[in-house]
Order: sequence, then C-alpha cells, then structure tokens
Amino acid sequence: MPEGSGKNSMDAIFRNLPVQSVETRERDASGRPSREQAEAAVRTLLAWTGDNPKREGLVDTPRRVVKAFEELYGGYFECPIEALSRTFEEVGGYDDIVLLRDIPLQSHCEHHMLPFVGAAHIAYYPSGRVVGLSKLARVVDIYAKRLQTQENLTAQIATTIDEVLQPRGVAVLIEAQHMCMSLRGVQKHGVSTLTTQFTGQFRDDPDEQDRFLRLIRNN
Repeated sequence: MPEGSGKNSMDAIFRNLPVQSVETRERDASGRPSREQAEAAVRTLLAWTGDNPKREGLVDTPRRVVKAFEELYGGYFECPIEALSRTFEEVGGYDDIVLLRDIPLQSHCEHHMLPFVGAAHIAYYPSGRVVGLSKLARVVDIYAKRLQTQENLTAQIATTIDEVLQPRGVAVLIEAQHMCMSLRGVQKHGVSTLTTQFTGQFRDDPDEQDRFLRLIRNN
C-alpha cells in the first residue's frame, strides 16, 4: 500500500459523513443530545475503527445502535421509588424473611461500556407491609439499565428498598461476570465478582447474614 494511502482513505470516509444542520446540533430542553446527534456519533466511531459507515452492512447500524441504547439504558427514565410505591398490609401477621433469589441481571460497566451479567439476590424483613415481588425485580432492572459499577448497583438497590419500605432489614447480594475483564485487559474468563450490602437486622446480626447466604445457596 503506498505511503499515506491509509490516511487518505480515512480522510475520505470522514469527508463523506453527513454534516449536521443547526437543528440537529441543538440539544433538547433537558440538555440531552438529539437522536440525529447520537446516530452521527455512532458513524464517527464506526469510521474511527477503520470501517466505512456508508457500506451496505453498516448504513443502518447507527439507527440500530441508538434504538438498542434506548432499551439498554432505559433505567435513566424510570423511577425505582415509584416501582415500590404500592404496598400491602394484609399479610396475616407474617414477619419473617422475604427472599427473591436468582433475579437475572444485565448491566453495563461505566468504565468501558461493556456488559456484566449475573444474578441478584434480595431479602428483607417486613415491618407491617410488603411489596409485590415483581417490584423488587423491577428495582434491579431500573438501576441495572444505567451505566454502573457493581458496587454502586448493589448499594442503590439496598438503599432504595430500605428507604421506601422501611423494613427491619435488607440484604442484597449480586454475583456477576464482567466482560471488561474477560474480553479485554487481563482477559480472564469465568471470574465472578460478589458484592453485598446489608441494613438493619442483617447488618447488625451476623447470624442473619449467615441465614441469608445459606438460603440463597440452598438449591
């Protein structure tokens, strides 16, 4: 390949990228970039990789990526507090542990925007009222569909349940594998990361922590 030809071809790719109008450069009232801006950013990244965003296989990729981002990061536009807003007091005097085990979890690392995948386990001791079980899983989804660290995700879930339901204690354990560790960098496959957060009885009583851990491991 003649010297400088690679640079010339890349310059040609960037010259062929559509120029944004004043309207598409404007952000919406919230400061969020427009869909056109987001698609243009994807085209830029495609060109940066060395590919041609205008070739047949990639011409619709920016639209698809933006649509996928709306789904993958939809948690920014949902409220976890609202998910827990409806509770039930008719529990027949039940005051023992409520546990959801093996809630599927998919999120994205905020450092590399690569997925981490695993499961969340949640328990709480009711204090006169309970919440629909699906709502706990919903809280997991809302926070997971944001750029995250696993540590922060664990704390957010536990804190929200604790503050909204005001139970006697909350326990959260997340176990996940991170693609930013297996696909790049050290490239170590099959490594799981465990994070926990305890409040109330679970925090103050090691026996309650042991009970929680035994229950989620008892298959």
